[in-house]
Amino acid sequence: MTDKSSDVRLAEADALRAAGHPELIKAADHMLAGAFGKAEPLCRIVLKRDPLDVNAMRLLAEIGMEVGRLEDAEALLERALELAPDFRLARGSYANVLGRRGRFEAALTELDTLLAADPAHPSYLVLKANTLVRIGDHVSAIAIYRDVLSRVPATAGVKMSLGHSLKTVGHQEEAIAAYNGARAMRDDLGDAYWSLANLKTFRFSGSDIDTMRSVAAREKIDREDYYHLAFALGKALEDRGECEESFTWYRRGNAIKRRLITYNADDNHSDMARLSEYFTPAVFAARKNAGCQSRAPIFIIGLPRAGSTLLEQILASHSQVEGTQELPDIISIARRIADKKRAGDPSNYPNGLSDLTDSDLTALGEEYIERTRIHRTDAPFFIDKMPNNFAHVGLIRLILPNATIIDARRHPLACCFSGYKQLFAKGQHFTYNLTDIGRYYADYVGLMRHWQNVLPARVLHVQYEDVVADTETQVRRLLDHCGLPFEGACLRFYENRRAVKTASSEQVRQPIFTSGLDQWENYEPWLTPLKAALAETLRTYKQ
Repeated sequence: MTDKSSDVRLAEADALRAAGHPELIKAADHMLAGAFGKAEPLCRIVLKRDPLDVNAMRLLAEIGMEVGRLEDAEALLERALELAPDFRLARGSYANVLGRRGRFEAALTELDTLLAADPAHPSYLVLKANTLVRIGDHVSAIAIYRDVLSRVPATAGVKMSLGHSLKTVGHQEEAIAAYNGARAMRDDLGDAYWSLANLKTFRFSGSDIDTMRSVAAREKIDREDYYHLAFALGKALEDRGECEESFTWYRRGNAIKRRLITYNADDNHSDMARLSEYFTPAVFAARKNAGCQSRAPIFIIGLPRAGSTLLEQILASHSQVEGTQELPDIISIARRIADKKRAGDPSNYPNGLSDLTDSDLTALGEEYIERTRIHRTDAPFFIDKMPNNFAHVGLIRLILPNATIIDARRHPLACCFSGYKQLFAKGQHFTYNLTDIGRYYADYVGLMRHWQNVLPARVLHVQYEDVVADTETQVRRLLDHCGLPFEGACLRFYENRRAVKTASSEQVRQPIFTSGLDQWENYEPWLTPLKAALAETLRTYKQ
């Protein structure tokens, strides 16, 4: 949950009133309205007058978290807690920023400190559950969500969080009940409708669709609720075969989402070109002695909706392999090398790699192995399924030279249209426009061709359609590439009850089916911009 509970809001207001700061009370009001540019100067006025004011530090840190300045927020909160160790609101904010920076163990330690003093505090319990979700401990998170819901007035946000975790561990009927409970509390809660649609196996009734249309037509509906509803209606109508109206809703949802994000296809093309220019055979030859030698990581890369979850489920059904989730750690390392202080600053990635010694590269590989340990147990191999890591094959090769890399690929039109229909929880900003996603796919194919040229045989290309057509052959290819013996359980992947976080969670719990291969063809009359962006890719496409 991103929204704060009412008891936290009341505690904040009481603390600010007690501190006698009219500026901070006004700043908090601006924050609630999303006007962070108005709130920040008010906090700084107070800090200029009193550099040790911990209330101003905490509010400024909250603003930093909202606008993505997580490192600054963490430093402010550390200083506030040095000055006022018993400032519980600051400690709660500190636990939040630690979790958002991927320091989950530290975040849980702070939350346990807060809960030791107040074991039944609902907001800290929910934040702990959210943090446990981030490390894949959905069973413990579900227990906490249920405990909170049993003791305090239910909120739609907690019901949604419970539904998400239930879905992830495969308890679909209970997840549906949680989502329905959330929309019963707020009939315009677009995320509840989309979460039901995103199960992929759920079917809305005719009255459900009428309700969604009616809610979407309201004059004052929040735009976030609207685009969630639009994607849900697109899926509901697609399931009924009403493709023209379905596409109208997909287009509306994508158009609104596209206006709310920042993405530039030209910049992405330049970034891909810069990677190809930097990572030459000479770069890898010069660093042949660098990197952590662990064989444990198996990276599954590609584009979202390309079949990577299926490959993960197959491999995670092997006795020696553990599935984790889409881990952010490689991207985090790349961002540190990029050394961008603010959005719009020039990136030093990948050129900054030239400033690192072999020992530095080895240390980065060891850091990755250590940072990901919280997501796994003691299996010899684990899967990192972050699709965007396709841009970082060169970095992976330098810091983890023995890692296994698998490229999950799907027909360009099928993959791109499936991405266009998907409302992602975060990131994947290239998917909300048909031209953008087509250009992105073309850039991805071009970069993968480069990796194949400079690192021959290091990346296994697996075509989704081939897995559907001849599963056993492709499973054996996968296992051979990973250096693993064949196990029949990999063919019965749908029996694996492991937690699956992606949109394909329910689909990979079923045997392979072919009905979804060519769904894009039902929408072909409206895909002209996509086909134009993919023209050269389609001309040279080979399965």
